[in-house]
Amino acid sequence: MLVYDPRFLDHVSSPLHVERPDRLRSIVSHLEREGLFTDVEGALPATVAEVKRVHRETYIEYFQNLGEGLLDPETAVHPGTFDLALLAAGAVLEGTRSAVRDGRPAVALVRPPGHHAGPDYGGGFCYLNNIAVAAADQVAAGRRVAILDYDAHHGNGTRDIFADSASVLYLSTHEYGIYPGTGPAEDVGTGEGRGFTVNIPFSAGCGDASYLAAHDRIVEPIVEQFRPDLILVSLGVDAHYRDPLTSLVVSSPGYVELLTRSAALATRLCGSRFAVALEGGYHLDALGEVIAGVVARLRGRSISLALSEVLDDTGRGGPAIEATIRAHRPFWNLR
Repeated sequence: MLVYDPRFLDHVSSPLHVERPDRLRSIVSHLEREGLFTDVEGALPATVAEVKRVHRETYIEYFQNLGEGLLDPETAVHPGTFDLALLAAGAVLEGTRSAVRDGRPAVALVRPPGHHAGPDYGGGFCYLNNIAVAAADQVAAGRRVAILDYDAHHGNGTRDIFADSASVLYLSTHEYGIYPGTGPAEDVGTGEGRGFTVNIPFSAGCGDASYLAAHDRIVEPIVEQFRPDLILVSLGVDAHYRDPLTSLVVSSPGYVELLTRSAALATRLCGSRFAVALEGGYHLDALGEVIAGVVARLRGRSISLALSEVLDDTGRGGPAIEATIRAHRPFWNLR
């Protein structure tokens, strides 16, 4: 199932902004070309009460009443922004609830993205934390949630929201040292949440071999031991080698394989309760073909992917993987 609303195209932070409506247009175009833009559900906005599970009331009121302003230099607010952010959060909520109810994967094609929005702040093109709202909704129903964040930038907002929670496992692969500057391997969470924040801080030049090794050596064993009731993915396609904002080098087939392995975990551990929420990704063709490839694979198909150059076949991310394993050996059985 896909969750999509054409109103997401109405979100324009500022002219020529890299996070622009053409991102979704490219995705929809690629899906239509492959006959995959089917089984599409619309979205309803999240309620303020649902958003308050992860954001403080003071921040929500500030954002709602800002009118025209900035959350940071790259994250502008206009009179309609709050409603569109609620719609994006609602779409991820709907996709997640559908996946839990029906036991089949859902992909929420949303903007604005969300994983940089924390309890009392926005920024990094994000206003409300879509995936955190969906995860908190499931925690309120008594479920344990694993969030796999494959955006190239560390999801500092998601980390801060769930840092002290043992009900949400947050695992992030990201390029360390770029925005937002957070996510070292040694950050394992706080309080009761120690061990449930897992950061894999890759360096520039890490791609397919590094990501798949991280999945095999860290993601899979930790998620298996955590035993979630559902798996959510923050999918940013900005770790792609064609992306203009980062220096990671994942190929389109590498992305599809990574999501295939993650979906297989959900099939094995939690009855295919698996939902994907769009985050970043700023090269239009890379973004479109990766999402089309992922949707096809989730539906049992394979499609041709043009951007298939493998620039990391040796596993340059080995040091980052080892650092994460060292940090988490006190909490998990890792080789």
